[in-house]
Amino acid sequence: MTQAVRVEHDLLGERAVPAGAYYGIHTVRALENFAITGTSISIYPDLVTALACVKQAAAIANSELGLLEEKRAVAIRLACEEIRERKLHEEFVVDVIQGGAGTSSNMNANEVICNRALEILGHGKGEYGHLHPLDHVNLSQSTNDVYPTAVKLALNFGIQRLLREMSSLRTAFEAKAAEFADVLKVGRTQLQDAVPMTLGQEFSTYAVMLGEDEQRLAEAAALIREINLGATAIGTGINAHPDYARIVTQRLSEVSGVPFVTSPNLIEATQDAGAFVQLSGVLKRVAVKLSKTCNDLRLLASGPRAGIGEISLPAMQAGSSIMPGKINPVIPEVVNQIAFEAIGNDITVTMAAEAGQLQLNAFEPIIAHSLFKSLAHLTAGCRTLATRCVTGIRANPERARRLLDESTALVTALTPILGYERASEIAREALETGARVYDLVLGKGLMTRERLDDVLKPEVLTRPQKWTVPKPGDD
Repeated sequence: MTQAVRVEHDLLGERAVPAGAYYGIHTVRALENFAITGTSISIYPDLVTALACVKQAAAIANSELGLLEEKRAVAIRLACEEIRERKLHEEFVVDVIQGGAGTSSNMNANEVICNRALEILGHGKGEYGHLHPLDHVNLSQSTNDVYPTAVKLALNFGIQRLLREMSSLRTAFEAKAAEFADVLKVGRTQLQDAVPMTLGQEFSTYAVMLGEDEQRLAEAAALIREINLGATAIGTGINAHPDYARIVTQRLSEVSGVPFVTSPNLIEATQDAGAFVQLSGVLKRVAVKLSKTCNDLRLLASGPRAGIGEISLPAMQAGSSIMPGKINPVIPEVVNQIAFEAIGNDITVTMAAEAGQLQLNAFEPIIAHSLFKSLAHLTAGCRTLATRCVTGIRANPERARRLLDESTALVTALTPILGYERASEIAREALETGARVYDLVLGKGLMTRERLDDVLKPEVLTRPQKWTVPKPGDD
């Protein structure tokens, strides 16, 4: 059966467009040119919504300035509001990776909004004599200010979601730090026994790291809220009213609920991808520290009999098709992999930002694609780690205490009393004979049991203390 089509034209000629499609000829050409990933920009609803917000703000501003007839402005605004309500997202079909600095995404948005607005005005799709995708929907605009502004708005949506999930994960670690406050264990450096600490202290560090990264992410978000809308092609504002940049930025802030500001230098803002690089670097930082935390969780839960085993992670699924009873740390493992991806995405963003030339960076589509992936996956990773792992972690206090008692970690706590050389001799003998440090100190009469027990109290072992430094010749 032959599909019904309508014929549209552009500067290159004519193309058949599916009759029922809200997109038009420019989108068709993009589909022909960029069959790259098979994934359309509709996979990022935030981006589609953001494009609609920008076009709505532009229509309102152009109407206020007397540049766009009110009837047309209202139709464009209503079409944009429908898209913001997640309607017609399936019509945003261009590939996430595309040449042209995002022109295909902008054209796709212009055409969908225009054809829906035509229907609202009582006309058919493609009847551009009544309302045109470029003359009206794209009025006072260029891809070069629309696309980066939409990307920044979409990123802001994603950043806020990630911040919420990071906060929830931090709260989960804080709760475990309080729960494990009295669980004494061995602290380790370079995977070797170091000094005593509590499991609560260990878990509190994960919460603190997340809190620090929340602050850095909020700072990066502030940079993202500086936009170049009104810059048009290269930042000179050609084809736009002198008041347009100020008004459209105000209207976008009202439409989106995000407090945007106009960049003080629109030419600089149009060619500079520094805010994207900054955000990407922060996301890499989040990824690195999340991965380090997950490495720790896997090590601390290793075993269950032949590893460290100081904690137990919640059992989520069978771990092997050949080894009965095996349970793997699958949640930390999946977060590790998300982190690896985000770190790789940062390299992509870095190279794409560096490759920009003169007054425009043509590679913002891959920057956007990389950042959207990192935000979405890190958000899901934080949520998954909190709800399916951290909240269900159990401490194994007997195991932790036994490992501490059998290690040489206690020697460091005795050094201020015994002196470094004598403490070293105790440590060496403990390692050679397998005897406990506690028993060796008592057996040699170096300290009374009461004094030794007092020194080895958890509250003494895990906090700074005032000690009397031994004098030469003291026993």
